[in-house]
Amino acid sequence: MNPKRVKKKPLAEINVVPYIDVMLVLLVVFMVTAPLLMQGVKVDLPKAPSTPMEQNDEEPLIVSVKQDGTYYLNLGADQKTAKPLKQITETVGKILRQKPNTPVLVWGDHQAQYGLVVSLMSDLQTAGAPSVGLVTEPPVL
Repeated sequence: MNPKRVKKKPLAEINVVPYIDVMLVLLVVFMVTAPLLMQGVKVDLPKAPSTPMEQNDEEPLIVSVKQDGTYYLNLGADQKTAKPLKQITETVGKILRQKPNTPVLVWGDHQAQYGLVVSLMSDLQTAGAPSVGLVTEPPVL
């Protein structure tokens, strides 16, 4: 055998180890950032057995009702600033005219008055939301 002769690797082999490393790093990044994407006002949601909503490409509009009757909308930079109900319904109406398939959800504190939540849902439907969902937490077993 000739020592100067070097055996060449076939060109069809691809080293996938660096790609696996990159994918694992991306997985860790997404796992860390996913919980941070769900922002909003801290509301003590009622616990109830329910099924998850169908996945939709549109990001939902979430209107929160706190125990003291203040309303918040998860839109823009001032999500933690209370807004009057009239302003929230006007904003939701504008968004729904632009994107009619946007889901609208209500985060009602479990100690908020029932009338506040019902009135909010009614006003959101009047603003153009075909249906309004209620967000709950699964019961702790």
